[in-house]
Amino acid sequence: MTTVKHLFDEARSASRATLSFEIFPPKGDLDHNTAREVAGGLAPLHPDFISVTYSAGGSGNKHATNDVAEILQADFGTTCVAHLTCAGATSDSISAAIDDLHAHGIENVLALRGDMPAGTEPTEFRFAKDLIPRLVDAGFCVGAAAYPEGHIDCIDADVNIEHLKEKADAGASFLVTQLFFDNEYFYRFREKCTSARIDAPIACGIMPFLSKQQIQRMVFMCGASLPSPIIKLLARYENDPASLRAAGIEYACNQLVDLDAHGVDGLHVYTMNHPDIARTCTEAIRRAR
Repeated sequence: MTTVKHLFDEARSASRATLSFEIFPPKGDLDHNTAREVAGGLAPLHPDFISVTYSAGGSGNKHATNDVAEILQADFGTTCVAHLTCAGATSDSISAAIDDLHAHGIENVLALRGDMPAGTEPTEFRFAKDLIPRLVDAGFCVGAAAYPEGHIDCIDADVNIEHLKEKADAGASFLVTQLFFDNEYFYRFREKCTSARIDAPIACGIMPFLSKQQIQRMVFMCGASLPSPIIKLLARYENDPASLRAAGIEYACNQLVDLDAHGVDGLHVYTMNHPDIARTCTEAIRRAR
């Protein structure tokens, strides 16, 4: 395997954006067949890398993230990024997580704060910037999250950039954004990053909306703005789930094509474990190039 930083460097030299996907581990006990089925649908699209979300909060299997990443790397030859959260972590638990990452042959990690577990007090790992140096020292290529519209807990846009700069200075060598539905937010955000001398490549995170309930949940959790074209689509197809799903995927494809035309560093598709979404988005991008 190779590092994601190297993949971004290669793409920049070729004047193209990287293409990557995000998946999450199956819920409950790890179902290797499900993981392989999803991976088998994504690998033939030849993404630059696939990120695997951290499973501890939702899957009930804290090793699922690394297990899925290992399957993708060992069985499909795909470079992987394993997510790791640090809220509530201790030095010993981070050491154990690092050992497990190494044991699974993982070289790339996305460092995240995550949600504080109920009933726990903040530790020395309060923010992702506190985790990043530890991972860099352990030999990983480390990425971090970026928020084009600001983190939901940080309403000041300038402070948001300062926090991102701290993560980059701590050793994050690539960035992946939270989802957004209006590309203009990203273009303004990119200008602010340039002004702040944040040089790490940024992959734009795009999630197709598939239902009204999903987009309401995402907006509430992430604070992403809904542009008027999406609101009109939600109203038009409110009682037609299949058409709304198709419209959501088409909207995401148009976002990706526009971002690619504007010379972004990377395109990162939140696939929600649906290979057909990844395939449709990939085909749209490659047709437009």
